[in-house]
Amino acid sequence: MIEEVLNYLHNYFCIDVYSDLYTVQDGKIELPFLTENQYFRIVGSIFNDGVYQYTDELELKDETFDGSIWALAVPPALVTIIDEISAWQAKYGEITASPYTSESFGGYSYTKSANASTESAMNWKTIFGDRLDPYRKAMDMTNSAYAGHQDPPFHRPFNPGWSL
Repeated sequence: MIEEVLNYLHNYFCIDVYSDLYTVQDGKIELPFLTENQYFRIVGSIFNDGVYQYTDELELKDETFDGSIWALAVPPALVTIIDEISAWQAKYGEITASPYTSESFGGYSYTKSANASTESAMNWKTIFGDRLDPYRKAMDMTNSAYAGHQDPPFHRPFNPGWSL
């Protein structure tokens, strides 16, 4: 859930990027630049791209990859909100994933609540959006999966007839 929320916020709270050749052996990776329980992101791996917490219990898939490890400094208050989102998802996720906004049969009926301003079904983004807003940041290429790469994720070919 933490990766989904950080991606939604366009903010990984990246404090440093370490690009190198990394080996995951027996499910473990040695990252001496991280501290115990610190969050980090793997970018450029075949099997392990994602956000993890650096603990003794961390289990990754064995591989060697040429990629980057992002050291993250996720605020504890945001981690608390993400824990609340996880609990909310566990309780209501299946209901909110349903494509139906209302249903009735055999004398039983129900209607899902909707966001009054957008008339869309409620989900964790609408429920927790106000609390997540202070952590949101505009899309930034230095904080994306393309950081450190020369080519942007999309490229508009030059046409002299186009105005900027």
